[in-house]
Amino acid sequence: MKKSLIAIAAFILLGSGCGQKAAQTEVQEVATYPASTFFQTTRFFSARDPRNAFSAQSGDLLISSDETGIFNAYRVDVKSGAREPLTSSTDSGIYAVGWFPSDDRFLYTQDGNGDELTHVFVQTATAESLDLTPGERVKAGFVGWSADSAAFFVFTNERDSAAFDVYRYSADNYQRQLIYTNTEGLELNDVSADGRWVVLTRNNSNTDSDLFLVDVTLDTPELVNITPHDVPVSHSVFGFSPDSKALVYATDEFGEFTQAWALDLETGERALEYAAEWDVVSVDFSPSGRYRVVAINEDARTALRVLDRQAEIELELGVLPNGDISQVRFSRDEASLSVGVDSDTSPTDLFYMPIGGEPLRLTRALNEAIDQSHLVASEVIRFPSFDGLEVPGLLYRPKKANAEQPVPMMINVHGGPGGQSRKGYRAEIQYLLNHGYAVFSINNRGSSGYGKTFFHLDDKRHGEDDLDDVVAAHGYLGGLDWVDGDRIGVMGGSYGGYMVAAALAFRPDVFKVGINIFGVTNWLRTLTSIPDWWGSFRTALYDELGDPATDSDRLTRISPLFHAQNITKPLLVVQGANDPRVLQVESDELVEKVRENGVPVRYVLFEDEGHGFRKRENRITAAEAYLAFLDEYL
Repeated sequence: MKKSLIAIAAFILLGSGCGQKAAQTEVQEVATYPASTFFQTTRFFSARDPRNAFSAQSGDLLISSDETGIFNAYRVDVKSGAREPLTSSTDSGIYAVGWFPSDDRFLYTQDGNGDELTHVFVQTATAESLDLTPGERVKAGFVGWSADSAAFFVFTNERDSAAFDVYRYSADNYQRQLIYTNTEGLELNDVSADGRWVVLTRNNSNTDSDLFLVDVTLDTPELVNITPHDVPVSHSVFGFSPDSKALVYATDEFGEFTQAWALDLETGERALEYAAEWDVVSVDFSPSGRYRVVAINEDARTALRVLDRQAEIELELGVLPNGDISQVRFSRDEASLSVGVDSDTSPTDLFYMPIGGEPLRLTRALNEAIDQSHLVASEVIRFPSFDGLEVPGLLYRPKKANAEQPVPMMINVHGGPGGQSRKGYRAEIQYLLNHGYAVFSINNRGSSGYGKTFFHLDDKRHGEDDLDDVVAAHGYLGGLDWVDGDRIGVMGGSYGGYMVAAALAFRPDVFKVGINIFGVTNWLRTLTSIPDWWGSFRTALYDELGDPATDSDRLTRISPLFHAQNITKPLLVVQGANDPRVLQVESDELVEKVRENGVPVRYVLFEDEGHGFRKRENRITAAEAYLAFLDEYL
């Protein structure tokens, strides 16, 4: 989904009720595994460019994998599943973009150990790596290929740190030409394959946005608003059709949930592309446009619809293992495809299948040392909050938990604001479950995926109504006969980390412990230190949380750092030193102030990480710190 090529659709990214009815009557005996066992799975991502994931020469699939502990690029033989490493970074991760359309050169991105200053690289035919976007403070990314495969498009903020311009790079010699100067500093979304159109977003507020088209072939290109409206409506971009005749975009104009609409670029006519009773989250096409792939956010899991537009039938993908299907990549002749399949008890595995044929498993992501039956699948539940609002979440119950052996519980709060806890393998959660801790991943008000009304219920109520949802979850979960209601803690990353600090500072008697993973503690500082390249997204963020220039009193009131004297429960803080979103000082100062209270505080700082821990050894260290802390204090 090309909602934003600079990955700022969410500000800070990581992290009907079942009641007693869900109680298990038998306790299953399971092996106890160390943290390393859960993290010695391998993460696999197909090349990001869906039209160039398969090699034109060999048919091999290009992927990224962290099997060495650091992400690198690999080619995969789709007949045998054999993998060949193409890069060998031992430090900062490498993420494959895609092959060149006619040979085995490929593009990839890499940043500086989590600083998010990504550059675009090409690996040449002689295995030499060239940085196509050099510069010390430059952030850049791949947009797409031209229709004739003679060039590709790249965005970069080298001219202005707050704006992304678009360049056309020659596929032969990498010479480039500036094709669009983003003088307005709008959010860049996509470029049509014919090189004529650029589409951008202007965020007017957190409920309202506009899309603009620019015809860059004109002598004087002008921004044209293609989504005029009178009441607040949110828009975002899915992408141009492969033939460059249409733009497919998202809008919540016609109801609670986001729909996909198509704009004919020649006639200006609009038509509904896809709608469901949930948010449509992505629309993409096979290389020729014959197949359309739609993803729907269906109650914290992804439902996929693949339509053969020529035959007007949906492809049947039911022969795959149970789980969410993602990462759909078509071969160049569209006779076959690869997909990713993941679930709560299995990390994403890649499969290759001829259309209409049987799938071939290409990878085995789950550590063979783990018996998959020992892992826990979550259950979607809902509970009534303080005001009667039904709040959803994912409930994980340890195998050994029952009324005779009630277990401690950790409420896990996702990042955002506006993120969502979703089904899928989470090594750190399975590790805690395996060691006897229940987990409830809450989707408090303000979470995405449940309609725009639910999403906006926490606007300028952060640390208040959303926090009271978490407190209400404590009361609900404590009433389950297999949960020890006296031993419930709270944990979360990023915005979820903020909620942890807020819970301990503003509801100090509710939770027994807190684990704050790179969480905001001082909103005044965080909102004034937003990276320049976030551009117009700053407007929407200020509209949701508050402008530090005019809302300083409220932002001070909801910032845990200024109320740290209230924190009396044990606290674990985990932080990356290179984090550009939540600065290290946020955690440093909170730890210092809570220690002054005489409260037990543990602090884990990773010098080589940013916002979210990418290195396996660091993720293992963090998980071990979680368990050691909980074993001592919960």
